[in-house]
Amino acid sequence: MSNLIKQILDDLLKPILADLKEVPIWIKWGAIVMTCVAIMIVSFIFRARSSGVYNDKPRIHYIQNMDNQPKYVSQEVNTLFTDGRGMRPKIAGTVSRGEMVDDTHFFMGVNSDTWATEFPAQVKVDRALLDRGQGRFNIYCSPCHGAGGFGDGVIHHRAFRLVETGVNGTTWVAPKNLHEEAIAAQPVGQLFNTITNGVRTMSGYASQIPVADRWAIIAYIRALQLSQNADASTVPNADSLRRVDEGSVR
Repeated sequence: MSNLIKQILDDLLKPILADLKEVPIWIKWGAIVMTCVAIMIVSFIFRARSSGVYNDKPRIHYIQNMDNQPKYVSQEVNTLFTDGRGMRPKIAGTVSRGEMVDDTHFFMGVNSDTWATEFPAQVKVDRALLDRGQGRFNIYCSPCHGAGGFGDGVIHHRAFRLVETGVNGTTWVAPKNLHEEAIAAQPVGQLFNTITNGVRTMSGYASQIPVADRWAIIAYIRALQLSQNADASTVPNADSLRRVDEGSVR
């Protein structure tokens, strides 16, 4: 059986080998080099696309699919529109699918044509809500208003430095201090409307922050405001807390 297989291979390979003998040596070496290069390229691509390989550089996209496509991202300038904004506001007089609701308190912050002064019934103000509000506040609000709500976020500091140095005629309107009396006195419904639709130079976040998260942010803002004007009598077990009096801790 082995002799038969050997004979068949000899019959198949002899003509091929005979032809190769007539091929110039430089063509043979060129074919060998090109084959090696092709194997290396395929190997590198396979390794770059392997999910189990960590690399801090972008992976090689030999098939783009829809991974990279021309588009505008948040806050990017778009010269197609007269206002230069890439993020487009909602069209006046339209309602997004699924947002035609009757509960104006929850979805608009309005009760009987006035700003709601209490949280909606479906919003349970507890630690979980405050934790959620803190997380959303840190993402969407703190860049301008600061982590403590004093209007001293990183964007404000950056813009203020640009104004001071006169870069490209930069102008800047400082974010509001959320602890100001005028802000602290606003009903929760008015705060909800501000987050939803924006005010002055602040854009609305209705398309980015879900309704429930807006209420969570408002709850956290109220907690921040209370933290600056809290009275010890309103704190449970206040007598057991450590205090700082005249520079000493007891």
